[in-house]
Amino acid sequence: MSVRSIVESCDHAIVSCTRQQSVLEAAKMLAEKRIGALPVLDGEKIAGIFSERDLLYCLARDGATVLDQTVGELMTSPAITIDRSMDALAALSLMTKRRIRHLPVVEGERMVGFVSIGDLVKYRMDRIEEEANAMREYITTA
Repeated sequence: MSVRSIVESCDHAIVSCTRQQSVLEAAKMLAEKRIGALPVLDGEKIAGIFSERDLLYCLARDGATVLDQTVGELMTSPAITIDRSMDALAALSLMTKRRIRHLPVVEGERMVGFVSIGDLVKYRMDRIEEEANAMREYITTA
């Protein structure tokens, strides 16, 4: 089971920002969309990730003045990325090892998707449920 299936089943647009946007603008986007991270794009290329953690750590360190800075000054860069062919369990393992919750999916240098740990866990749980139902069906018809 690859990340391709997850990316293709996503029916929502990717919410992103640019490195020139203010941290305050990005924080408002995170809050309004109720999401944990924004991919930071330069055109279609991923420049980094701006997450709740980035915001929180900088606020704790520097105070409210960070809200006037640009996303490019605070984002995590370079972003850890994957391609569509990566196995979903390998992507989950990567997230666990690197202690991250979001992965940009790239094709060449172009971002084609953005998956969260919740997306991957949901996909895995759906597959487990399908397998269990198939096994029940097999047992009852055998």
